[in-house]
Amino acid sequence: MTTTKKLGIWMDHASAHVMEFADPMVTNIVISESTHEEKEKTLQKGESMMHNKNQQQQAEYYRKLSGFIKDHDEVLLFGPTDAKIELLNLLKADKQFDNIKIETMPSEKMTENQEQAYVRNYFSKN
Repeated sequence: MTTTKKLGIWMDHASAHVMEFADPMVTNIVISESTHEEKEKTLQKGESMMHNKNQQQQAEYYRKLSGFIKDHDEVLLFGPTDAKIELLNLLKADKQFDNIKIETMPSEKMTENQEQAYVRNYFSKN
């Protein structure tokens, strides 16, 4: 019998807290390079450049998260923004994620302990 590898990710557009469902649960933080300060700098150079740079940084952020997801069987994406939906749509378009059960849930900003409890509670029900 194989063990199902489960992953919970609380995320917004700025950062993601990646938690493998295990005991003990450890949170890895992934930061998006697309920060407000970076936007201000590139905005001075032109709106078109800012938009392109922001898209590239967001794509790199989602690529980093995809690297965590690809080695798991079940994934929960949760958080307060549409970032989780944007990532889900990218993953659905990539065939390497076809056999991974991915679900999204809305949530508010949480402490690390609350995030881990949310992931623990979600996967304990399944």
